[in-house]
Amino acid sequence: MLNTDYRFGEVHMLNSQIESSEENVRFKNIFENSNGGVALLSFKAGQRLDRHLAPAEVMVYVLEGELEFTMIDTKHMIKSGEFLLMGQSVPHSVAAKADTKMMLVKIKV
Repeated sequence: MLNTDYRFGEVHMLNSQIESSEENVRFKNIFENSNGGVALLSFKAGQRLDRHLAPAEVMVYVLEGELEFTMIDTKHMIKSGEFLLMGQSVPHSVAAKADTKMMLVKIKV
């Protein structure tokens, strides 16, 4: 079963679907089912997600801003318009170098 607040056939701007918060990183699911989903994350400069394991195969796409994405022990700088692929169960952390919005695509295999 698909979990979403959106209707098929509607057109939306991704960047305007989520706003940043001074208190913490914001998450918003676009849709999700048992096979994965798509979520938006919004960071203020300096906010981070501590090291954790990827719950699925993922694609991280930066809509605006810049992230330092550390996968295992390798740091990657990802800027607006760029993406990174990562496998399931890979340890990683994320730090925003600027106010940033990103899209996370999760696919469970």
